[in-house]
Amino acid sequence: MLSTLDKGLYPNAIRRLILDQSKRANVGHIGSCLCVAEILAALYGEVIKGNPGDPDRDRFVLSKGHAALALYAVLRLRGQITDEELNTFYCDGSFLGVHPERAVPGIDFSTGSLGHGLSIAAGAALAARMQESRRRLFCLISDAECNEGSVWEAAMFAAHHKLHNLHVIIDANGQQAFGLTRDVLNASNLNERWNSFGWRVSEVDGHSVSALVNVFSSGSSDSAPHVAIAKTTFGRGVSFMEQGRPLSQAHLPVHPINWHYLPMSDQEYEIARAELERAR
Repeated sequence: MLSTLDKGLYPNAIRRLILDQSKRANVGHIGSCLCVAEILAALYGEVIKGNPGDPDRDRFVLSKGHAALALYAVLRLRGQITDEELNTFYCDGSFLGVHPERAVPGIDFSTGSLGHGLSIAAGAALAARMQESRRRLFCLISDAECNEGSVWEAAMFAAHHKLHNLHVIIDANGQQAFGLTRDVLNASNLNERWNSFGWRVSEVDGHSVSALVNVFSSGSSDSAPHVAIAKTTFGRGVSFMEQGRPLSQAHLPVHPINWHYLPMSDQEYEIARAELERAR
């Protein structure tokens, strides 16, 4: 198997495409995309198995659908979509919207309504068992999605049916649309919560590709689904986004949620791009 780097899935290559397309389209959700680059690089570079069209291939559900641009960047680097297609992101008539659509090559599930992705993944994992397929389901959710009751319904369902072919990755970046997660609805003890629901729980550095790969290569239970709590930094790779600091709108206070919403100015784009180039 080719390594993540051999496949061109450098996390900062993913981030450069995120910045380029966010600037071209003049849209936000940038910080949410930047923080999952290593997670997607690990999954698509090393963990997810099977070729497109193979019914037994592993499946991926991006429950935090507002990070779709990060997934599009991965699909571009893997050659599943073209530059021309990627350049239609957020354009009229394009399937490459802010949330993923199943019509895009390489995307199996349309998502975006937060809290629903795990239910989809759990159902698909049960379907795989009923079809006696070896395929696995990987579902990326946000820590804020753990505020949703539907997540816990799906968690109970998966544990009850012993869906050991189901793997959840929680992007634990600590913030959501209205503020810090601990202030909106504190879920700091996610390890204990998921464990009490009957899941096998791992904790991992969400910005270490090797650590993420190891988490999914360390064997599995034959009776419990698996959740990996991946600690990440919102806006990873761009210092002023990590700090929640807008450069072009100085009247705005420094706050983590700024880069959940804001598009980049020309100045911000140039500085962000330069930081990624220096990090290479």
